[in-house]
Amino acid sequence: MTTGSTHAWDPNLYATHASFVPALGAPVLDLLAPRPGERILDLGCGDGVLTQKLVEAGASVVGIDPDKAMIAAALEKGLDARIGDARQLAFAQEFDAVFTNAALHWVGAPAQVTAGVARALKPGGRYVGEFGGHGNIAAIRTALRAVLKAHNYRVEPEETSYYPTAEAFRAVLEAGGFVVESCAIIPRPTPIPSGMSAWLNTFRGGFIDSAGVPPNKRAQIIEDVRSLLRPVLADPAGNWVADYVRIRFSARLPE
Repeated sequence: MTTGSTHAWDPNLYATHASFVPALGAPVLDLLAPRPGERILDLGCGDGVLTQKLVEAGASVVGIDPDKAMIAAALEKGLDARIGDARQLAFAQEFDAVFTNAALHWVGAPAQVTAGVARALKPGGRYVGEFGGHGNIAAIRTALRAVLKAHNYRVEPEETSYYPTAEAFRAVLEAGGFVVESCAIIPRPTPIPSGMSAWLNTFRGGFIDSAGVPPNKRAQIIEDVRSLLRPVLADPAGNWVADYVRIRFSARLPE
């Protein structure tokens, strides 16, 4: 979920409004195909929903995430979950596989993360995951930046999340010593059951705060973004679908 972001997560808010994130992780779990007895690192485990599925498959799993509240939620599930940063992995040839879902776009530093993953894996170990790819939530990001600028709030000149093309990420993996078995962009329009306001609060609250928006103005910013997006991301009945685009990949170290 998160692995290096400064965004502060609320596990209850996440479970209520972002449960679709781990629910849509089934294809990448299938791609990993965890086997009983394997030792697996879950990079950006969040509250441990997918970590738990790896454990149920019979694997021995360590989950890491920098967010204390999310780690607390994972520990409550009885998981081996530890506070950690994907950019500073301290493991050495310990894992048969590294798994990650919906996390790497928050982290950036792709070469640094890939090097740490390579060190953590045993020879022949595999690295499988999914995260935001080029064009991910483009309409939402554009609308949010436009509204913040219109209200004279600070906006970073460049995108703060890491959304590469498949070709760019494949090159990172290969430069890090991996043999890439698959790496592809997956367009995935995603229903947002709780609506766009809840999505913005959950996933872009930190970005809004970092722009200098005071707490008593946040609701207005979110409503303005919602109004701007409604013609393109909501149907006439008010059902929202976010313009998600993912990269799904599978790579392996040489034996």
